[in-house]
Amino acid sequence: MGKEIRELEPKAVWNKFADLNAVPRPSKKEERVIAFMVDFGKNLGLNTLVDEVGNVIIRKPATKGMEDRKTVILQSHLDMVHQKNNDTDFDFDTQGIAMYVDGDWVRAQGTTLGADNGLGVATIMAILESKDIPHPALEALFTIDEETGMTGAKGLKGGLLEGEILLNLDTEEDDEIDIGCAGGVDITAKANYKEEEVNADTKAFIITVKGLSGGHSGMDIHKGLGNANKIMNTLISKAADAVGVRIAEINGGGLRNAIPRESTALVTLSAAEVGTFTENFQGWVQSFSKEYAETEPSLTITAQPAESPQKVMGNKAQEQLLHAIQEAHNGVYAMSSFMEGLVETSNNIASVVVKEGELKIACLTRSSVEAGKKELAASLKSVFEKAGYKVTLSGDYPGWDPNPDSAILKVMHAKYVDLFKEEPNVVACHAGLECGILGQHYPEVDMISYGPTIRGAHSPDERASISSVQKFWKYTLSILEDIPKS
Repeated sequence: MGKEIRELEPKAVWNKFADLNAVPRPSKKEERVIAFMVDFGKNLGLNTLVDEVGNVIIRKPATKGMEDRKTVILQSHLDMVHQKNNDTDFDFDTQGIAMYVDGDWVRAQGTTLGADNGLGVATIMAILESKDIPHPALEALFTIDEETGMTGAKGLKGGLLEGEILLNLDTEEDDEIDIGCAGGVDITAKANYKEEEVNADTKAFIITVKGLSGGHSGMDIHKGLGNANKIMNTLISKAADAVGVRIAEINGGGLRNAIPRESTALVTLSAAEVGTFTENFQGWVQSFSKEYAETEPSLTITAQPAESPQKVMGNKAQEQLLHAIQEAHNGVYAMSSFMEGLVETSNNIASVVVKEGELKIACLTRSSVEAGKKELAASLKSVFEKAGYKVTLSGDYPGWDPNPDSAILKVMHAKYVDLFKEEPNVVACHAGLECGILGQHYPEVDMISYGPTIRGAHSPDERASISSVQKFWKYTLSILEDIPKS
């Protein structure tokens, strides 16, 4: 498998990607990949440093004849989202990603691929290692923890970098030039609840929702994809109304930046109601299958008999939980009024965990408008507080205001038209790019984000287009050749 990937063109990029993907690098556990990058830079004889939060900076002088050009910061993040299918045996803390080629796509075996943002990292590595690529002076900035808080970008100090142009290689459509992005805030609701003893005549079932597409909670939020936590909540609510189902445990979703694909719940009901429950359940499943026939054809919902637990959630606490998740907004909240087709504000109910008297609900609210972010966050906070939950807002990061008059944008636009004989899409995105934070530290730096085509980011269906990486490489080298003079 590794050899197959290493033979792809451009070999310089794919070989570095294979090297990188052999190093475990989940968010907040980047020690090994930081060491890997430091060794890489020092082995090339380049000026390499690690800042106080763990970001790696590698500097490479300009090639001959390009010493008078503006210094360019090439930036990507080292960490990757760690998501896998439930039936995949994989340890992100110890194993490298197992990749394979599927037509024009590179995929991983049952896990996220790490193309987000590993292909950006690999591209920068290939340029740093090269001996024949013309380029101005370069500062390679490899940030940490982009996916779970952007703490690397937040912790970067002003004054460390000297570049005048920053190219962020973290966009996922190869015909897009990104000039703006959404900000975000994490919303967490927690509570303790009273439990009740289970009656002797109780039967238990494990309800499972799986097979959903998942995906990026920003870039894919407008696609009408199913949210496993919302579907599970509706199922339990229907069952509670019909046959008095009681919740013992719920475990749904995971990372805030991933639309939840799976949820399981352990529930109980009276033995006398099993027949009614089983009959109604099939009708509910059919209803969901019909609703998501186009967007989620692989959706599977089952209810299997299970060993009865000793305790269940108290009735009042259960009602509060079901009502809170029902009322909490999920999905697109508002569309942009200044850029057609752009999601302005959204929320992802990312995780719901209920067990042994404790519950936790985790959301990620995004918006390209600060007022919109605050409005939706306040609404969610109100919903959860009404249920009696303690709510915290954390990890707040700013959006990136578009600059349509950017000088490097003009260069990149002209280069794209010249190379590919078509107009690029100049856009802002609903993802949280590091450019907004980096722009606070370096307000005078001219920033653009672009990248190769990646599908299914933040899910085990993540895949990278081989032909697109070739296009992206060609485009990047052409941009570096034409950086303006200082």
